[in-house]
Amino acid sequence: MTNLTRRSVLAASIFLALGSTAFAQGNYPNKPITLVVPFAAGSATDQLARALGMSITEQTKQPVVVENRAGASGMIAAQAAARATPDGYTVLITTNTTHAANEHLYKSLSYKPVEDFAPISGLGKGGQVLVVPENAPYKTVEELLAFAKANPEKLSFGSGSSSSRIAGELLKQLAGVDILHVPYKSNPLAITDLLGGQIDLMITDVSTGVPQIKSGKLRALGYSSKSRSALLPDVPTIAEAGVPGYDMGYWFAAYAPAGTPEPVVTQLNGLLANAVQSSATQAFFDQSGSEAWTSTPQELAAFQKEETQKWGEIIQAAGITPE
Repeated sequence: MTNLTRRSVLAASIFLALGSTAFAQGNYPNKPITLVVPFAAGSATDQLARALGMSITEQTKQPVVVENRAGASGMIAAQAAARATPDGYTVLITTNTTHAANEHLYKSLSYKPVEDFAPISGLGKGGQVLVVPENAPYKTVEELLAFAKANPEKLSFGSGSSSSRIAGELLKQLAGVDILHVPYKSNPLAITDLLGGQIDLMITDVSTGVPQIKSGKLRALGYSSKSRSALLPDVPTIAEAGVPGYDMGYWFAAYAPAGTPEPVVTQLNGLLANAVQSSATQAFFDQSGSEAWTSTPQELAAFQKEETQKWGEIIQAAGITPE
């Protein structure tokens, strides 16, 4: 084969490869999309993923599969998503746990929160609620903290998620109180012990706390975000209630494996932006006390960087030793 022929064949091969890629991207999606969720079926993240999936199917006419890979604080799912083919057909629907907290809570991760992923979009944000048993002697955050200051280490708080744990640690730091932490595998398990009197308080997600608050079994003292919750309009924020600067919520976001073509990421961003506005997803936000939040990929990357630094500073100040 002559040099000219070799060059012609090479040029033709490159043209066909580029044309094939462009064709694939131009027809995206043309097969089912898998949404990987780091938590169990029924969890808030799972509910959100299923609502988003319904909308994506309506928009694309392609099936969406929700794949729950719970365990290891989200690391199992994050690793699986990071190692998936970067073609836009695997999307990680996750939270601050895998992409802001874990790198400070564990000595080593099976994935890299930044390098292994292509940010797609923010999805939602929410706050948590500080609760105590209904028969507790303190009726406000101020009374609770006054008791805690007068009785160091006499009170205990439970947590069943990184968001719940760090929310409690931030309260201790900003209020200058010493409260014992008791870890649980999930927030519902911690709520059970709170109701039973084994622990004194916790800061839990609204989905878990509101039913017990509405039933009169728990008393809500404060909300963890900057503004009050629509589900608990009479409950002041923790900052309002006497802890200036307190703000510790949670967030949901979507990521693709690193190397996913930019045009595909752009399409996914548009699909998810529409999905967040769908009636099913809005119903999830209303029921969970969270709110819609979308972003560009670049905005999500910047937000994740800020959150990772914030969580790292709180965890370090709390003296939490990485596992």
